[in-house]
Amino acid sequence: MRPDTPAENVDHTGEAARLERTAGLYPEDAEHLLVQAAAHLELAGDRPGATALYDRLLSSVDSLENPHLVRALKASNLWEYGHEAEARAIIDGVRAAAPRDPAPWVIVAESLESHDELESAQETFTQAATLLLTDVAEPPYSTRPILFGRHRVRRMLGATHDDWDTLADTLHSSPISLDELHDPKRVWSLGSDNPAELQAEISRLRAELGTFREALSRPFPVAVLHWPTEELTELLVAYPPLESEYPSHEEHLATIEASLRELASSGTPNLGIVTGTVPSYEAFAASEASSPADPTLLPQYATTLAARGLAVAWPPQRGADCWCGSGRVYGECHGDAA
Repeated sequence: MRPDTPAENVDHTGEAARLERTAGLYPEDAEHLLVQAAAHLELAGDRPGATALYDRLLSSVDSLENPHLVRALKASNLWEYGHEAEARAIIDGVRAAAPRDPAPWVIVAESLESHDELESAQETFTQAATLLLTDVAEPPYSTRPILFGRHRVRRMLGATHDDWDTLADTLHSSPISLDELHDPKRVWSLGSDNPAELQAEISRLRAELGTFREALSRPFPVAVLHWPTEELTELLVAYPPLESEYPSHEEHLATIEASLRELASSGTPNLGIVTGTVPSYEAFAASEASSPADPTLLPQYATTLAARGLAVAWPPQRGADCWCGSGRVYGECHGDAA
């Protein structure tokens, strides 16, 4: 989650420095922490400093979990302080790469929208919706900003509703409709001298803010812990009492998928998977003044990783690789219903 608190309420420069120091202590979390630090620098008005952090991350692109997200954030930041040509080039690159993660799409489309490039913003939102949501029975929560953003831009352009817009309306939970929230004429009511019109606009804005806060306050995913083969082997050699939790790596993977499906069938939303490493787990155990051999630490460790923003949403997007790391498409691996 990126911070959105105004600079007058938070020492964003100090918070960015703290996050940079933390990234040095926990290199496995550096990507997440430095993205947060760059966001704080943007809010502090230090956009060149934020760009430097994005460049620092991109210089190690082979180890990034989501390089497209970092590029999208860099493009959005660059455009805000006069580097339009470079920002456009990066945006074109993100679109050409067609990432399976919704976040980069939303960032580049909203960047275009904020600079009155409404046609390009609509094309970007539509490209993302077509890629990520075609033949998807239930759009994942993370894809809703694509549908809502597309609806908003098309409303500004005066386009008639299509199937994607209807789906956006269906998913929207606010008592005020998307058509009303995204009405271009709303801006005129803010300059009205009529108290009734102003009060109506305040009510609409409160509803929109409530929806935004609801999205921000969603709990981190209910996360299941995943150990890659090498990490699980190292873990069990170092802490044999945990063998009762993990009889074999194959059974471990099967248990993860079964647990997530059971949670999904019971109606639990916002599910995810976190990947453990032995050094990270040992550091967590030390912070809890406990032994890594204690199996009761495992779910606490998973929750902590999820709270730090390290959970990957489950199930994977259509056509994406399986979460287990096999390199196979999820639908042909652990997503195979058979």
